[in-house]
Amino acid sequence: MRALYIRQLFMTTNDDARLKKLRFRAWRRGFREADLILGPFADKHVADFSAAELDWFEDLLEQPDQDLYAWIIGTAPTPPAYDGEIMNRIKQFRFEAHIARGDDRGG
Repeated sequence: MRALYIRQLFMTTNDDARLKKLRFRAWRRGFREADLILGPFADKHVADFSAAELDWFEDLLEQPDQDLYAWIIGTAPTPPAYDGEIMNRIKQFRFEAHIARGDDRGG
């Protein structure tokens, strides 16, 4: 029983570190416009992601800032590897965040 508890504690600690790292990377990409979308999105959603979704999000954060931002705002088509449920959630989150701030342009 103790070994299971220690393993669960270790896994939780590793998971927490991974989530913190993802949130940090989402907020500090070096491209402010992307930071303001991805940071709050990560803060709100990554804790609920599955392991596969976390892998996908980590890979997404490796993409060049200009490309990623263009996919999110729709000025460039999203490549098939990144076009899916989470990207749609990011795009919707961006739209909702702008509405909440009173920016009806969404961009």
